[in-house]
Amino acid sequence: MPEPQIRFDDGASYERATGVWSKLAGNVFLDWLKPQSGLRWVDVGCGNGAFTELIFNRFAPTEVHGIDPSEAQLDFARTRPWARTAKFQLGDAMALPFSDDSFDVAVMALAIYFVPDPSKGVAEMARVVRPRGQIAAFVWDVVGGKATATPIQSEMVAMGYTPSRQPSAHASRIEALHELWVDAGLDTIETREIDVQRTFEDFDDFWTTTLLIPVLRPTFAAMPSEDKEILKARVRERLPADATGRITYEARANAVKGRMPA
Repeated sequence: MPEPQIRFDDGASYERATGVWSKLAGNVFLDWLKPQSGLRWVDVGCGNGAFTELIFNRFAPTEVHGIDPSEAQLDFARTRPWARTAKFQLGDAMALPFSDDSFDVAVMALAIYFVPDPSKGVAEMARVVRPRGQIAAFVWDVVGGKATATPIQSEMVAMGYTPSRQPSAHASRIEALHELWVDAGLDTIETREIDVQRTFEDFDDFWTTTLLIPVLRPTFAAMPSEDKEILKARVRERLPADATGRITYEARANAVKGRMPA
């Protein structure tokens, strides 16, 4: 039986499930990247613009281009108040529609494990960034079991289900990210882990929000109702609430940055 296709076709649901997480990790990532203001950026795999928004709010870029393969996600990004100053377009991370040396910074937020050939994606970012420009990415640690979907995904596996998986999940490993940057010929390469916490009002808030994550939705939708209830009970037991009923979960992203040679 073929694995269900992961679809990114609902920008609003993605915002609730992943946009908040993206901004939590993205702020730490940008503090670490320490770019100057007034630069030209390309956000590869920009999705619904959650991370792109951080770039605008924090660094007053002179130019930002967002590239993503989902028109639905881009449509949502274009509704953001600042979006009129950005340029969003449909595109492939492995064949960016830009000439060489077009940008000062290229970033890929929570997307590299969706690129069929991550090495081509990194090579394309390197191609479009000027000498001494920055190239960086961060991605949930799915292999290490620290991703935002892990509490539900791992219980699905324990029940005998095979949930959808990012096509290049191996690229989420911090060692793999370092190797990709080395192979692309980048200098001053650094890596780090980013741990962030998100608190949900109660278990139902965690449950309904997390099930909106695209890697979970097709598998959960195909489960019989009795297995859905069993899964919910298993996840509830895995994530005990605090005295107020709230659920706090910590996720980890792996990050990498480097510079183009002079």
